[in-house]
Amino acid sequence: MNNSSRRSLLAPVVAAAVCLLAACAQTPTQPPEEVTAAPEAPGEPLPGIELTGQILYQTLLAEIADQRGDPGLATSAYLDLARSTRDPRVARRAAEVALRGRNLNAALEAARLWVEIDPESQQAREMTVTLLILANRLDELYPYVAKLLAQESDVKSGLLRLNRIFARHPDKKAVSAMIEQLTLPYIGMAEAHFARAQAALDAAEWRRGVTEANKALALRPDWDLAAMLKAQLQRAESPETAVATLRDYLAGHPQARDVRLQYARGLIGLRQFPQARAEFQRLLGDFPDNPDVIYAVAVLSMQLSDWTAAEENLKKLLERGFAENAARFYLGQIAEERKDYDAALGWYAKVTPGEQYLGAQLRAAQLLARRGDLEAGRRHLQALRAAGSADRVQLLLAESQLLRDAGRTQEAYELLTANLTQESEQPELLYESALLAEKLGRHDTMEADLRKLIRLKPDHAHAYNALGYSFVERNLRLTEAEQLITKALELSPDDPFIIDSMGWLRYRKGDNANALTWLQRAFSIRPDPEIAAHLGEVLWALGRKEEARQLWQEAAQAYPGNEALAETIKRFMP
Repeated sequence: MNNSSRRSLLAPVVAAAVCLLAACAQTPTQPPEEVTAAPEAPGEPLPGIELTGQILYQTLLAEIADQRGDPGLATSAYLDLARSTRDPRVARRAAEVALRGRNLNAALEAARLWVEIDPESQQAREMTVTLLILANRLDELYPYVAKLLAQESDVKSGLLRLNRIFARHPDKKAVSAMIEQLTLPYIGMAEAHFARAQAALDAAEWRRGVTEANKALALRPDWDLAAMLKAQLQRAESPETAVATLRDYLAGHPQARDVRLQYARGLIGLRQFPQARAEFQRLLGDFPDNPDVIYAVAVLSMQLSDWTAAEENLKKLLERGFAENAARFYLGQIAEERKDYDAALGWYAKVTPGEQYLGAQLRAAQLLARRGDLEAGRRHLQALRAAGSADRVQLLLAESQLLRDAGRTQEAYELLTANLTQESEQPELLYESALLAEKLGRHDTMEADLRKLIRLKPDHAHAYNALGYSFVERNLRLTEAEQLITKALELSPDDPFIIDSMGWLRYRKGDNANALTWLQRAFSIRPDPEIAAHLGEVLWALGRKEEARQLWQEAAQAYPGNEALAETIKRFMP
């Protein structure tokens, strides 16, 4: 192999895999770019044979068959010719033609023959590796990839690309074992351990991956990528540990910007918004024009109710033409918080179809109704439906909610049932109609709608929960209610409202201690006013009345208009 061909050997394998997948979908007259015949390479072992009439005939037969769209005959002719002549150029051509004809087995046979004829050919090994990957024949790959690694001019770069070769193979644990074997000769290199850690990540072998990432960091203590990979592996079992890893690394490497970015995102995941914003603001100092960082600071500022900082950064995004719809939508929300309703409506009107468009229209309708013009809000939604919006059901549900919020429950119910006559099996309409039927005391209708919904969507956790909760609230059919709520929990085990239903069921059955456990868990996930009403009632029943009073008072301050909470407080604290 001459110096000009001493390039990175593994990179083309990755590119070829993509190209070959695309090539299989091409017509016979469209050869894949990465695997078309190349000119004779210097040093290529060409056979010392003369051009006979038979060879010429077979070559013409193969080419004419290929041109006439008969890849089967072309492949067969070229393979026979490659076997008889031992010419690497013919073997290469046979592999290309077989691949275009979607004959993967023949392409593999030709590629292997090519490697056999020219064992030092980089291109032959690349094609063979790629074809074996496409055929999911991992067990046959080792010698080919090992040889490519051994031939690498930059082995470290080759090790870092190693996982990309196997990206399409479905058995990630087998890939991880293969990469461990392939990296054995390079065990003194940090990149070998990094490749193992990456493979462990793909195979969900978190702890093994962390061990390998630690070995990589021991060999290269200042390697940002290894620190981030270690944190990524740790995140699956303990997000807190992952964040601590990044924080510790940053203590010794404060200029590691990518690590700081991952650290800031990790803090968001832990809902540590003030700390996350501080990190993003530091990044903003390093990247003052980076729109992703500006966006993150804006959103975190909104989380912290720092409307001035949020507004300033959202307007920066608009100046840069980045995430314009999101920026306008959030600026509308900020205007709402400031009670500047005209400005809010103005921002929502500027949100164009696409991202955030539906949300902006719904908030605009809600805002019109909140200002005392319910009919204007309804007309806004009706106009969008009439215009043929793809979000017709969501707009209908939003109009129903406006009526419900205004205390016009009967009209809200009639709006949905009128549309159910046309779309009797629309799940969202069925669910919301059932909830309104219950509110109107039409329990038989509610039950029929929810049972129909369960038949249509057996995995609809909230349908099971709504029916079960209705029985619990009315203190009847509690055995069936428990079955329904248990099913809902199986489908959605961390839903706070379903957890609340189970706690309320336990209370109805007189099991106050268990009820408290369920309700405290629900409230810790979501401090909803109705969950607060239930939790306070159980605390009261357990004799912890002062805790109940405090809980209710805090919830009433946060949600002054909630009917269920107000009714509970009135019963116990008239």
